[in-house]
Amino acid sequence: MKTISIIDAKNHVDEEVKIGVWLTNKRSSGKIAFLQLRDGSAFFQGVVVKSNVSEETFEMAKELHQESSLYVVGEIHEDKRSPFGYEIEVKSLELVGESQDYPITPKEHGTEFLMDHRHLWLRSTKPYAVMQIRNEIIRATYEFFNKEGFIKIDAPILTGSAPEGTTELFHTKYFDKDAYLSQSGQLYEEAGAMAFGKVFSFGPTFRAEKSKTRRHLIEFWMIEPEMAFMHQEQSLEVQEQYIAFLVQSVLDNCDYALDILERDKEVLKSYTKTPFPKISYDEAVELLQNSGEFPDTKWGDDFGSPEETYLAEHFSMPVFVLNYPKAIKPFYMKPHPTREDVVICADLLAPEGYGEIIGGSERETDLDNLTAQIKKAGLNEKDYEWYLDLRRYGSVPHSGFGLGLERATTWITGEEHIREAIPFPRLLNRIYP
Repeated sequence: MKTISIIDAKNHVDEEVKIGVWLTNKRSSGKIAFLQLRDGSAFFQGVVVKSNVSEETFEMAKELHQESSLYVVGEIHEDKRSPFGYEIEVKSLELVGESQDYPITPKEHGTEFLMDHRHLWLRSTKPYAVMQIRNEIIRATYEFFNKEGFIKIDAPILTGSAPEGTTELFHTKYFDKDAYLSQSGQLYEEAGAMAFGKVFSFGPTFRAEKSKTRRHLIEFWMIEPEMAFMHQEQSLEVQEQYIAFLVQSVLDNCDYALDILERDKEVLKSYTKTPFPKISYDEAVELLQNSGEFPDTKWGDDFGSPEETYLAEHFSMPVFVLNYPKAIKPFYMKPHPTREDVVICADLLAPEGYGEIIGGSERETDLDNLTAQIKKAGLNEKDYEWYLDLRRYGSVPHSGFGLGLERATTWITGEEHIREAIPFPRLLNRIYP
């Protein structure tokens, strides 16, 4: 007799198997008990027929409590009525761990209650499906960049400088020096690109931003590729190919999870078609001004969530907004060759109200200009000597971008709030559990 996972039930129809499971719910009539079971790979039903099992087994099935752990032995059958498609006709049960008074019952619970019990809520169907898709995005990310000839360079989490200013950094002491939790690995990836050509980092980042919106986390994970000998136009091609690859990988490998979330797969398929639309910041401002919804939009404004939502919905596709004003972008972005007021950059806005999921730019390569921008930003030039060395010793055109894993996961899953897209969210007022 084989021990299997629920997800592999399709390969063992009419076979007797053993599975380690938890009980999520149950109901029974006088002669049949229906057990809703999970094992981490999937959810399905166990059917206990009184006449086919021992009296002890049937009594145990009726008395089991929610989230008790057990081994079930039984025969796999097709079940066309269930979304999963298979069930197990139980022959015997072995209790492993009892559960009493499990706090998350099948009834409705408030968000704060569920977040306080996130360590248990992860066992439920919706968090399960979101985490499965998040995992596929991570797997596909490595596949894509390995296939494209990138190598992974891990950026430090503790840094002595800030790529995007110090106002949103978590400060700490590094023995007798000041240090910060990383808000981006980008500057270090630029060093990696000068050594290896095409690199990416994938790690945790931190923003001490006092925001409570559905798009913001305090701690999140970033994928940050950097590419030597590459201008912005080529970088945009990599970005759209990467996004299309992620969405297609989820469609190919997460059918069950997408069904649990009732995500529209046809809509997702439309996001695999490239190239994505591209508009300039100037055109975006004009679109907003003429929309009737944002008549007060001024050139030089940074777009908020409503504006980003409108722009992406206008195209019903991910859309690149190119060349933002220099005044609202970080010091390392390369100036536009024919304009003093904008830099060579792009944000990728996701449709359906999810806003920016990628930010990227071509990087400044001129030593004097970069030094001047560091000083203008009020940063200590000594902290950036190593970064300036990249321009002193064989500087080349290079571009890169950053994708927030949780924002991408929220968009692809169709969930409303970014807190659903990470196992244990860190929010402005939440550091438990």
